[in-house]
Amino acid sequence: MLKELYEKFIVSVLGVLQNKKGQTLVEYALLLVLIAIVVYLMLKGAGLQVNNVYSKINSALAAP
Repeated sequence: MLKELYEKFIVSVLGVLQNKKGQTLVEYALLLVLIAIVVYLMLKGAGLQVNNVYSKINSALAAP
């Protein structure tokens, strides 16, 4: 029974891979993941820069 389910799964995966619509969907998903990673890294870098600016302002205000 498990072997039959596995074979059906493999056949369906191969069918999706051979289907152009499935291929396009995978390509769009990969592009979306790549864009999300780039945006995350940009925000992470910008967040560190903003934190540094606030720290400098805070230090300047705290100094007599």
